[in-house]
Amino acid sequence: MFPTDRPRRLRTTPALRRLVAETDVRPRHLVLPVFVAEGLDAPKPISSMPGVVQHTRETLRKAAAEAAGAGLGGIMLFGVPAHHDATGSGALDPDGILNVGLREVREEVGDALPVMADTCLDEFTDHGHCGVLAADGSVDNDATLEVYADMAVAQAEAGAHVVAPSGMMDGQVGRIREALDASGHADTAILAYSAKYASAFYGPFREAVDSQLTGDRRTYQQDPANAREALRETTLDLAEGADMVMVKPAMGYLDVLRSVAEVSEVPVAAYQVSGEYAMISAAAERGWIDRERTILETITGIRRAGADIVLTYWASELAGRLDR
Repeated sequence: MFPTDRPRRLRTTPALRRLVAETDVRPRHLVLPVFVAEGLDAPKPISSMPGVVQHTRETLRKAAAEAAGAGLGGIMLFGVPAHHDATGSGALDPDGILNVGLREVREEVGDALPVMADTCLDEFTDHGHCGVLAADGSVDNDATLEVYADMAVAQAEAGAHVVAPSGMMDGQVGRIREALDASGHADTAILAYSAKYASAFYGPFREAVDSQLTGDRRTYQQDPANAREALRETTLDLAEGADMVMVKPAMGYLDVLRSVAEVSEVPVAAYQVSGEYAMISAAAERGWIDRERTILETITGIRRAGADIVLTYWASELAGRLDR
């Protein structure tokens, strides 16, 4: 006697599988992270991230236009300055590479594509940390908040729809919200990196932004061993006015992502980071895995775990293979 309950019946054809799929991935779910570098006359390939480049201002505009045309959920800008200093002053400069890039992307896409800005100092400091340093070499949380506030206002004035504080400073969301509201940017949204772990998977990103970091960021980013702490961080960010929250990295922290999604009253993002991208790319180059299937499978898994939004370097490529 065969069982009457045969789940396989609903897997027999592509149309049936599509009919009963519990999780989907659409272009609107995807955000494309991009790097714009000062002083380039041609895009500069990032060796540890095949297919990803540091953009010139001109190619950045083209990438943004393509992202808008593909129906992506957004584009996230990271700046790569030619000069670094102890306070990351280039982050506040209206003529600095990140603010110029934001202004030009907004001119290119208008409101057709949400323009997002990384609100952090690590790309701009000569020590590579996410904040300004105290005399003893530690990151000064409260002094950094004041710089983040000014940075967020500068980004909003440059055209960012969304600012994204990623430094994991205590109180960063509340201080930025206060500064945006006071400067007439009450409609600028905050995407908080609420659970950002001190991860080994950021290695290729350091090349992408010419990071000056020595040492690590374990005193202010989360310990990979901790999950409950992520809920505490998220709850604090929500109380301070975060419009969206994020878990980073994504693939090694799907349990955290699920827990955050269960408590969050706002959209939840997850970042498929540079190391995750690099591992899949390297394995695919060697023929060990099917590249296109793996890309979609990993992003589907991130969505299934609870992400409303996925930041991935494959966003534009993948959008071309997805239904809108």
